[in-house]
Amino acid sequence: MAKSKVAFVCNDCGSDYAKWQGQCGDCGAWNTLSEIRLGPGKSAARNVGVSGGARGGYAGALAEARVLADIDLDDLPRFSSGTGEFDRVLGGGLVPGSTILIGGNPGAGKSTLLLQTMCHLATTLDTLYITGEESLQQVAMRARRLSLPTDRLRLMTETNVEAVIAAAEKYQPRVLVVDSIQVMHFDDLSSAPGSVSQVRECAAFLTRFAKRTGTVVFLVGHVTKDGSLAGPKVLEHMIDCSILLEGDHDSRFRTLRGQKNRFGAVNELGIFAMTEQGLREVRNPSAIFLDRSGEPASGSAVMVVWEGTRPLLVEIQALVDESQLGNPRRVAVGLEQNRLAMLLAVLHRHGGLQLGDQDVFANVVGGVKVLETSADLALLLAIVSSFRDRQLPRDMVIFGEVGLSGEIRPVPSGQERLAEAAKHGFTRAIVPRANAPRGEIKGMQVLAVSKLAEALAAVD
Repeated sequence: MAKSKVAFVCNDCGSDYAKWQGQCGDCGAWNTLSEIRLGPGKSAARNVGVSGGARGGYAGALAEARVLADIDLDDLPRFSSGTGEFDRVLGGGLVPGSTILIGGNPGAGKSTLLLQTMCHLATTLDTLYITGEESLQQVAMRARRLSLPTDRLRLMTETNVEAVIAAAEKYQPRVLVVDSIQVMHFDDLSSAPGSVSQVRECAAFLTRFAKRTGTVVFLVGHVTKDGSLAGPKVLEHMIDCSILLEGDHDSRFRTLRGQKNRFGAVNELGIFAMTEQGLREVRNPSAIFLDRSGEPASGSAVMVVWEGTRPLLVEIQALVDESQLGNPRRVAVGLEQNRLAMLLAVLHRHGGLQLGDQDVFANVVGGVKVLETSADLALLLAIVSSFRDRQLPRDMVIFGEVGLSGEIRPVPSGQERLAEAAKHGFTRAIVPRANAPRGEIKGMQVLAVSKLAEALAAVD
């Protein structure tokens, strides 16, 4: 019997080595190398079920080379998942033959979202739900509690990936859910379920099945303590779409963010509310994050961020207080910590405000994570408002990127951002000069600025 080949793969960056070592030479992480066995076992090769056996190719078959001009450019036949926000994150719906990885913290609602989606699809399509972490009774109890239609959804508890494929070959579902990929295993691999080799081979086997049969495969993935998906980094290259369900335990809102999508926009955001009937989509998320019914206070500003393909209005709050420590604190929630420190230096150099002896706290209301630079100007004006204890106008919206020389740089889709703000009743806006609207926006007064000093003078 030929000796199986072994490699060691870094869980963070995916680099492979011939032997184990304490530190990854590419990313510098310690104790992240895990052993994997190269190639699937004999039973895996037999069960691939495609021409060529184990040489069937990643897409499921050995195909002839074709001229690029002869390839049909018709749109992929998508179909809806039944939820508008879910379809938005997926790029417009489900694509046959795609593999979708859904990750999230325990209790975020991954199984609830997929169970709702599968029960809806089962009314018109053949579906199969594989649960490896819960019993059939537990899933049935959740479906009954959520008042979901359960008369057509096929449910199966199994952790052997070959048995899962055999069941899928028998029932031929259009949509298959595997909950979760960390509990699936191959009998031919000696490592435990959840190890790098098991996750890698099981995901590759399920992806080949999806490409060969045109089945939409959902894979549920766990996250590590630092918030990244558990398992080898190569898993992200196998799948077509990777989305992350996030939400604090003390908040009823959940955000579904696309991290990779071969069929749509990346970084698309969907908003859901956790209710007694499960996850319900929020069609107007700006109204949720702009719940400013309380008394007006200093240190609060409204900004327009761009999430995927739509604008989103969120409130940003800042608190500046005299520090009692030798090193003042800089705390950012929902924002990048290093960018806050950089903007404070710009405010000192080009705005004339010395905050070196002040603690600065910044927070994006509603648990939204702002990943773009359009929040720079709103953050600085909120900090100035808190430092001077002067309220910003409640009908004012702010966006713009701040450069190191104090210039206000333009951001993409400025016209759409202003239109979204006007739709929610805002009558004033401070925007970069390059984002000034070409025509008049009814009911809105737009102040275009090119320097940080101009923006500070406008709110002084």
